[in-house]
Amino acid sequence: MTTLACIIRPSTPPSRIVPLARAVESAGIKEIWLWEDCFQTGGISAASAILSATDHVRVGIGVMPTPLRNVALTAMEVATVEGMFPGRLVPGIGHGVQSWMAQVGAKAASPLTLMREYSTALRALLAGERVTTSGRYVSLDDVALDWPPAQPVPVPVAATGPKSLRLAGEIGDGVVLEGSVGLAGLPAVLERVAEGRAAAGHDAAAPFPVIQNVSAATGPDAATRLRAELTAWGMDVAGDDGLGSYALWGDAQALADGVLRYGKAGASTVALQPTEDEPDMERFIEVVGAAQELLASA
Repeated sequence: MTTLACIIRPSTPPSRIVPLARAVESAGIKEIWLWEDCFQTGGISAASAILSATDHVRVGIGVMPTPLRNVALTAMEVATVEGMFPGRLVPGIGHGVQSWMAQVGAKAASPLTLMREYSTALRALLAGERVTTSGRYVSLDDVALDWPPAQPVPVPVAATGPKSLRLAGEIGDGVVLEGSVGLAGLPAVLERVAEGRAAAGHDAAAPFPVIQNVSAATGPDAATRLRAELTAWGMDVAGDDGLGSYALWGDAQALADGVLRYGKAGASTVALQPTEDEPDMERFIEVVGAAQELLASA
């Protein structure tokens, strides 16, 4: 069954994060997904607050930009959160927006090399290994966590282009896909991921989470708000068919039907992303929760 998740955007004021997370859990939604945009809310801090304030909901970070953090610090933070809330954190990593990475003096000349080195070291540290490595970007000298996780922590990798998609399949414990993939583009994207998995010798039948972000809205002006936002992002959303390629809108049944379409195309988690100008997040969460009930009863 495809998992339905709700996104809390990083532009959300910090004071609103916990109340919204509690509303998500109360609505019966199983997962909350966050991500980090410079210079808004932090992923690990927001995830920790949500996990502390809720009982069951899982929290995914899709994603933390690798250039912003030393890999040992990321491992320490992830292991700490996992130790406090076992099995409830999914810490995704990605390249980051290159202009922002340059803005903070952290842009990598080869993001793919950084991702390979970073993911390899992070997974080893979280597995309790003692790591010594000297790469182009990641250097560790006899580093091991005092408190490694007691169970494996999946680390999905965000990807967009063909090379990064193959790399995600090769080194990731799943892949995080942004909304620009769209419903029609999902099968081709997953072919690139599968190529990476095959090249690494992974079992094609083994579970491999595919987290797909999808813009969504409810209410009478839902399509108008979605079209304005996606057009500003440079996406071709002319007409209902164009908009429907990248977004879901309408009542709970419309959202549930859309999630099923993405599930049939290969997504294991569909994370619904409200528009930046969503006027009523509580109402949005309520409708997403109703869609969850429809999916559960299908």
